[in-house]
Amino acid sequence: MLDIRPNEPLDDDALAEQLQMGKTPVREAIKRLEVDRLIVTYPRRGTFATGVDITDLAHISEVRALLEPLAAQRAAERATPAERQELLDLADRLERLDLTTTSNHDLIYYDAQVHRAIYKVAGNPHLEDALVRHHNLATRIFCLFLDRLPAVDGHVSEHVELLRAIAAGQGADAGHRAAQHVKGFEVAVRSVI
Repeated sequence: MLDIRPNEPLDDDALAEQLQMGKTPVREAIKRLEVDRLIVTYPRRGTFATGVDITDLAHISEVRALLEPLAAQRAAERATPAERQELLDLADRLERLDLTTTSNHDLIYYDAQVHRAIYKVAGNPHLEDALVRHHNLATRIFCLFLDRLPAVDGHVSEHVELLRAIAAGQGADAGHRAAQHVKGFEVAVRSVI
């Protein structure tokens, strides 16, 4: 799931070749990834995917615990009827998932899809940018430990209930569910570290 593992070196020339693009766009992307704390560059040593440690989990969770409930509450307050229906459709798709046959890669995809949908519906591009960045960091941690986590059906059902609360316009409930979801993620990962 992680194409580039934590602390793995990056070769921008090889990446440009692999992605079939010029070196300049790859270097610009690397600069952006460095700003997002997904990679780090050391003079005369090279560029590496950032490592992951327990402190990262605490810092990322601290930010997400404040911003995810805000996004969920705003989404519940601001969603248009069409957006509410899209969230309900997504909840229905998640509810129909057969978790015994769903790959970890697909679970990560659905997780990102749920969070990105909420961020977008919240209607604040600055909040969305901050949350996408921190969700990407959390996803790296999730990928590292997903194989060792207990059953993820609770994680999926939390998404379903969160989406339904937002679609119903229940801002306080949605905010509470989002806060519990972030806390549950941190507790689950800590239990397997």
